[in-house]
Amino acid sequence: MIVVGENINASNKSVAEAIAGRDSEFLAGLARAEAAAGADFVDVNVGAGNANPEQEVETMEWVIDVVQEATEKPLAIDSDNPDVISAALRKYRFSLPGETPMINSVNAEPERIESIGPLAAKHHAWLVALAMGEGGIPPTVEDRIDACDRILTHLKRLGVGADQVLFDPLVLPISVEAGQGMVTLKTIQQIKLRFPAARTVMGLSNISYGLPSRKLINRSFLLMAAAAGLDAAILDPLDDKIMAFGKVAKMLTGNDPFCKDYIRAYRKGLLLDEYK
Repeated sequence: MIVVGENINASNKSVAEAIAGRDSEFLAGLARAEAAAGADFVDVNVGAGNANPEQEVETMEWVIDVVQEATEKPLAIDSDNPDVISAALRKYRFSLPGETPMINSVNAEPERIESIGPLAAKHHAWLVALAMGEGGIPPTVEDRIDACDRILTHLKRLGVGADQVLFDPLVLPISVEAGQGMVTLKTIQQIKLRFPAARTVMGLSNISYGLPSRKLINRSFLLMAAAAGLDAAILDPLDDKIMAFGKVAKMLTGNDPFCKDYIRAYRKGLLLDEYK
């Protein structure tokens, strides 16, 4: 399971305050903690909805510098603004051979694909693609797969291969509609069948929004999604139990030959059993 650390996000009040106050130590500490916890990517999102585009570009460039000074983990550049993504990729320092950044995200809107797709092609970046179009999140599995098909067809014309794409099946709160969990799981299954070269990713915590004991729900849904074919999750890597669940999911889905990673994590004391 590929883990994208979600914590450096301006929607979090403490992160927004650190960004506004240019508190580089706080942000660097978060980046180091995510890397130490086992995150494969560190997501960076500086958009708080109240900055003008020029300020957001400058802020993203500053945060990119801070995070890359703190860790060698590749970054997931997360923004609604194509100019911010472009500036971030220009600022990005490739510290390791073959390093692959991630862009979050596109959807089936042609204008969005045309602005972001060439950046993914130019920088050989992985690209998160939301299974939706102009009309918002489709209610059915079939409509979400149709959006994925349109996205991939358009991206291929721009030079982005299916192996660069991580389709997000979209997760809506189970508290809003009881069937949403199954819609997401069935969408993952269909994506894996229809687009075998592509990967799947989702923002895990959306499933539990508005409910108590959210971490319990998130951990359970991670295992279910892994069984459906989930390749990556945007989550809190500082939750050591969900990281342990990720190791278990990798093993139980046949992606950990001879259980080597699981045993290695056990020997390091990383597999915490809350029932012990």
